[in-house]
Amino acid sequence: MDLELEGKTALVTGAHRGTGAGIAKALAAEGARVVVHGFAADEAAPVADEIGAAATAIAGDILTDDGAEEAADAALSAAGRIDILVNNYGKAERGAWMESDSADWIDVYEKNVLSAARMVRLLVPGMKEAGWGRVINLGTVGSTRPGARMPHYYAAKGALATMTVSLAKDLAGSGITVNTVSPGLIRTVEVEETYRKLAVRKGWGETWPEIEAGIMREVMDNPTGRIARIEEVGDLVAFLASPRADFVNGQNIRIDGGAVDIVH
Repeated sequence: MDLELEGKTALVTGAHRGTGAGIAKALAAEGARVVVHGFAADEAAPVADEIGAAATAIAGDILTDDGAEEAADAALSAAGRIDILVNNYGKAERGAWMESDSADWIDVYEKNVLSAARMVRLLVPGMKEAGWGRVINLGTVGSTRPGARMPHYYAAKGALATMTVSLAKDLAGSGITVNTVSPGLIRTVEVEETYRKLAVRKGWGETWPEIEAGIMREVMDNPTGRIARIEEVGDLVAFLASPRADFVNGQNIRIDGGAVDIVH
């Protein structure tokens, strides 16, 4: 299937590593020009270099208004316009109900909600002028099935999913769609390192298939029997970013192997 992304330009926040880098690569592979965002100068350059001529690296601390404006200005200067905004950046922080204080809650909200809201305000007006655009927010299945731990993180990602629906309604008739992609566990370098250490303590085995089986038994199972690959999340985002997905709007689309067993 041709996703018709030739000639489109995407900005992926937090694309200097992990899932964001995978999303940037998937978009570029489908023909989009990609702006790879990192927080510090040169942080995103290795990913952009790996992608090649279709990518440009920019920097900006999107946890502040000034930094977000710096990032948006750099993206527009590099690419001319942004058709697709992927609010990938976000961060899960350790926490618990009786341990995380108000500052912890505010910090997680800043990272997972306000960082995206800033980029929307800065870049969606250009999409409205063009009469076409995409906003894709990266959530988590934990906003649908939250656990007892990290309540501030799940609450923030729940707010992001709610924001998606509100923005889709606000942009009715504009040619811009807004969706959330909510993965379960993803096999990033950090996740793999964490579970390899846990596997030693639990005696799950040393190979990744053995470790993945342990994750399914004791952490988060799903009918596929494994966790998501970065490329799979990137492919879903690329589809939603494409003109092929014109009628998908205001949705929270889970990519979790069936872990969340609800029908509505």
